[in-house]
Amino acid sequence: MKNIISEIELKYSPIVLKQERAIIKDSSSAYKVLLNNWNMDSIELYEEFKVLLLNRANEVLGVYALSKGGIHGTVVDIKLLFAVILKSASSCVILAHNHPSGNLKPSEADKNLYLKIKKVAEYLDVNVLDNLIISREGYYSFTNTME
Repeated sequence: MKNIISEIELKYSPIVLKQERAIIKDSSSAYKVLLNNWNMDSIELYEEFKVLLLNRANEVLGVYALSKGGIHGTVVDIKLLFAVILKSASSCVILAHNHPSGNLKPSEADKNLYLKIKKVAEYLDVNVLDNLIISREGYYSFTNTME
């Protein structure tokens, strides 16, 4: 019997030219980019978790929708999150999820998940710039309130 091992190939194919990339300067500009990448027909229906992928210059490499859940929550698989971050060669990220109720106050689960992701990111030299809870009307920034 042969030993067959799966092959992993790394490949980087940017689809947005460098001069066309949005630059994130603060939580407000991150919110605008994220809101433009959210389905407004479902933002008040179910919870989603997305990650804004950035290079060292805070240029947007992409927005990845990691999970869709129900009315009261969504599951965030940290292994999948970091697989996306590492595969995209992102140096910085901004985490985001919506609260269908429109209530922007973070739950204890939101806070614990943010701290867990930040801890893993530190080991991998990935800078978690912010974690936003968004709604159609506004957002809550963890870094504007936790530092």
